[in-house]
Amino acid sequence: MTNALLEVRGLVKHFAVTRGLAGKKLFVRAVDGIDFAIRAGETLGLVGESGCGKTTAGRLVLRLIEPTAGEVLFEGESLGRLDRRALLARRRSFQIIFQDPFASLNPRMTVAEIVGRPMEIHGIARRAERDDRVAELLEAVGLRRDQLGRYPHEFSGGQRQRIGIARAIATRPRLIVADEPTSALDVSVQAQILNLLRDLQARFGLTYLFISHNIGVIRHISDRVAVMYLGKIVELAAKRALFEQPAHPYTQALLAAVPKTDPRRREAGPVLEGDVPSPVSPPPGCRFHTRCPRAMAVCRNEEPAFRPLADGRQVACHLY
Repeated sequence: MTNALLEVRGLVKHFAVTRGLAGKKLFVRAVDGIDFAIRAGETLGLVGESGCGKTTAGRLVLRLIEPTAGEVLFEGESLGRLDRRALLARRRSFQIIFQDPFASLNPRMTVAEIVGRPMEIHGIARRAERDDRVAELLEAVGLRRDQLGRYPHEFSGGQRQRIGIARAIATRPRLIVADEPTSALDVSVQAQILNLLRDLQARFGLTYLFISHNIGVIRHISDRVAVMYLGKIVELAAKRALFEQPAHPYTQALLAAVPKTDPRRREAGPVLEGDVPSPVSPPPGCRFHTRCPRAMAVCRNEEPAFRPLADGRQVACHLY
C-alpha cells in the first residue's frame, strides 16, 4: 500500500511450550504469517474469536514482543532493525491502550504521575509545563483538573480508561494500538469511549489499529476491517463492503452470529460447528476447513493464498 504509515509483512510469532513428563517442546502458532498496512489517519479494525492471535499481533506491531519472523515498518523504517535506544525514541510515535483499565494503571501513582510519566521519559515537557499539559489532556478525555491528585481506585471503570487514553496520547503519537479498550466496560460506557476515540482521532490526527472480538464495536469505529482466524488474516476489506457482502465463509458466519433486533432481518446464515483447532497443531490446508460449510477437497490439502479481488478486498479462500 502506498503512503502507508504502518506496514506488516509476513509477521510470525511462535511461542515455545513444553508438555508431558518428558518435557516435549511444542510451538503455539499464535501469529502465523500476516500482512496488512494502515494509512495515516484511518482505523483498521482487527476482529476474530478469542485466541485467534489479535492481541499478539498488536504487541508485535509495537515490538513489545519480538517476532519469530517477518517485518514491521513504521513510516518506512523497520522496527526490528532498531537498537534499544533508537526504539525508545521511536516509541514516542506509537502507543497502546490496554484492555483492563485498572490493571494497566499503577495504583500507587496519582493521575498526574501516570499521565505525565511518558512525557518525562521522552523529555517532552519540563515539570511546570508538564503539569499544565497533563491537565489539558485530562480535559481532552472528559476529566477535570481537580482530579489530578487522585489515585486509580477513586475512579470508575470508564474514568480509568479515560486516564489510560490520556496517557496514550501524552507523547503526541501518530499510531495507537487499542487492544479491546471497551470490552471490560458497561455497554453505555462503551459508546462514550468509542465516541471519545473518534473525537481524539479527528482532533490529533491519530491512526488506530483497533482490536476487538465485538463485531458491533468494529463496525462503529473502523474504516477497514481485517478478520483473523487461528493466526491468519482470512479477509481484509473496506468496512461497508465487508458488512454488506462478506466474502470468506468465516466472515459470513461471524456476521450471521450477531443478534438481530429487527425481525425482518433475521435471515438464516451459516452456523459454525465444532471448536477452534489448537494453535499448537493447526489443520493442514485451509485452517478453517474443519468448520467450513463450503469446504472442498482442495481446502484440506492446500493453504489458500491471501489474494486481492476485483473490488479491492483481500481474501484467503479457494472459492475465489
